[in-house]
Amino acid sequence: MVRTASTMLALGTAAPHFSLPDTKGEKVSLTGFREAPALLVIFMCNHCPFVKHILKGLVDLVGEYQAKGVAVVGVNSNDVENYPEDSPQNMAKVAQDNDFTFPYLYDETQEVAKAYRAACTPDFFLFDANRSLVYRGQMDDSRPGNGVPVTGADLRTAIDAVLQAKPVPEDQKPSVGCNIKWKELE
Repeated sequence: MVRTASTMLALGTAAPHFSLPDTKGEKVSLTGFREAPALLVIFMCNHCPFVKHILKGLVDLVGEYQAKGVAVVGVNSNDVENYPEDSPQNMAKVAQDNDFTFPYLYDETQEVAKAYRAACTPDFFLFDANRSLVYRGQMDDSRPGNGVPVTGADLRTAIDAVLQAKPVPEDQKPSVGCNIKWKELE
């Protein structure tokens, strides 16, 4: 497994716009979450062992915070021509098999990943009610094979701070995972 770290986009960055199809082909956009007190954007994919490792814990965490009004989207930006396991059809299967309660979006052009400076899967970006970036980095210290349980501790701390209108700690660790599978330049 090649390990790639987040680029750690600057805190305070405004959420880049997106309008992408979900697994049912319906467009989901940034503007559809105006009322949410926080927005979590997760760059993820189907085949990455780092995503697979945290998936159950992530789905549980997302469900818990959606009940508190947090909006969540998953975004797959991988090159599906060279990584067919990440195709929209397989995204729909993964979403169904894992009971996703959040839209799982397909970034075919990879423009959204570039706008967010996403580098790996999983890569987490948390925005406050003003859609200003307050957290980017890891879910927790768990990685495949390291024996550390998946708790979502780092992400939970950040989301809880936003929901309590408190500052999010600025000491944030990069996420680590598989690199986004970029399309070859033509």
